[in-house]
Amino acid sequence: MAQRPTLATIRERTYKRRDAWWTVWLVDPLASRLVWLVAPWRWVTPNRLTFGAFLVGLGSAYCFWQQDYMWLLAGAVLYHLSFVLDCMDGKIARLTGSGSLFGTWLDYVFDRLRVLACAFGLFGGQYLRTDEVIYPLLATLVIFLDMFRYLNALQMSKVKLTMKDRLITAALAAGTKTPEYVEETDEEAPTEAMLADAESARATVDVHGDFRTKYSLFVRIRNLLLRQRIRAHLFSGIEFMMFVFIVGPLIGQIVATTLISGVLLLAFESLLVFKLWTTTKTFNRRLATFEGKGAAGEVAQAPALV
Repeated sequence: MAQRPTLATIRERTYKRRDAWWTVWLVDPLASRLVWLVAPWRWVTPNRLTFGAFLVGLGSAYCFWQQDYMWLLAGAVLYHLSFVLDCMDGKIARLTGSGSLFGTWLDYVFDRLRVLACAFGLFGGQYLRTDEVIYPLLATLVIFLDMFRYLNALQMSKVKLTMKDRLITAALAAGTKTPEYVEETDEEAPTEAMLADAESARATVDVHGDFRTKYSLFVRIRNLLLRQRIRAHLFSGIEFMMFVFIVGPLIGQIVATTLISGVLLLAFESLLVFKLWTTTKTFNRRLATFEGKGAAGEVAQAPALV
């Protein structure tokens, strides 16, 4: 049996720099202690935890299907437990270095299947109980929004990566040595070291500056949240699922909670889209600047025609 790490070590090595507030406040405190408990057991692997989380999620779906409040309560508790296990797999992977690309795929697929099963169990059970068509419609809405937010995040990541690659390539072509791409930071503005380094002729490639300047209040609020490890995307897919499958059944307001959660999710996804749009406008200006410098350099180096 391996040596058990301290809780401080687990927090340092497994906590994300920023995460959903539901995870920070309601999952990490429990998940970190469970990781501390099972860390010495080598048979507890990330993939097994992922599969365990899926099985507990199926148990949650079964409870939801039973329709009565006590069963809904049990389903909500099991859903939260399944999410705790789902968070533990990533923590074990980061703690032991045992993560894998296959594990990433497995986690994604089982997460989607868990949502599908629980949506079918919760809303299908309520439809059988009430014969109200609103429940199948809500099930469709939940599944659609779950897929939409993942596809949106995936495409945004691709766009950001493309912007980074194109700007660095253009900066190098313009004669800039080792350009520095400024990622989004916890600071309201990059430090001087990030913005300039004259000795090494580095250039800052920053596409977030306009947004920071124009929406400084948002940045200050974001930075306040980040000091607590909470990301500014306050109603992400995590909060959406927790409200649909935990809060709604607990308070007996499944329809209202699902609809309000859907609106909040779309609102915060729209904010991300707006932020990306602002960033792409800055990207276009920075790219034109570098390309202009590159073209000027080519003209200067061209041999004169006699």
